Amino acid sequence: MDTLFRSPLFGIMLSILAYGLGVLINRKTRCAAANPLLIAILLVIGVLVAFRIPLESYQRGGDFIALFLAPATASLAVSIYRQLPLLKKNLLPVLAGCGTGSLASMGSVWLLCRLFRLDEALTASLLPKSVTTPIAIEIASQYGGIPSITVAIVVLTGILGAAAAPALIRLFRIRNPVEAGLAIGTCSHAVGTSKALELGEAEGAMSSIAIGVSGLLTVLFAMIIG
Repeated sequence: MDTLFRSPLFGIMLSILAYGLGVLINRKTRCAAANPLLIAILLVIGVLVAFRIPLESYQRGGDFIALFLAPATASLAVSIYRQLPLLKKNLLPVLAGCGTGSLASMGSVWLLCRLFRLDEALTASLLPKSVTTPIAIEIASQYGGIPSITVAIVVLTGILGAAAAPALIRLFRIRNPVEAGLAIGTCSHAVGTSKALELGEAEGAMSSIAIGVSGLLTVLFAMIIG
């Protein structure tokens, strides 16, 4: 069993099976809270704890999966290209929306960190919570943050955004797909974009655009705040 657990295939297969089960549960329940990524995380943690498997053993396979994170984010450019005329038509609203959303995200985090007297390392770890993981890790590392905390908070932000997005869109009666997509992508990056794609191609394209624009703006804002 030790040989099995130490193999990279263990981490890879466990991740795939856990996520597949999460997708199945989500489709059966039709519940926003039953997010496949959240279910997969809980299942992986449960297996590691139940069988007393060291995290390092799982991480041997998890590291291979992490290699696909950046290419998966870049592949969102396909939907952006398909909606290029829509982007050109709404360039100013896109920049204004992403800028406002990024400022609101980082500003609220900074104020709360000061209110609760968190140290600089934790503040730097939490500031890029609303951008995609590769960008968030680089920002946090550059300003003395803790990458593992950043990854955790980015994933949590994405899951909450994806779960809450449909209900908030209905609550505020958002009919414009550009507005809906920009809001989702700016606050909940790639995980939210997966939900935006379910709402429509235009929503998914605008959410994909928001990931890149918000990531760039967050880097610039971090230079000012840092």
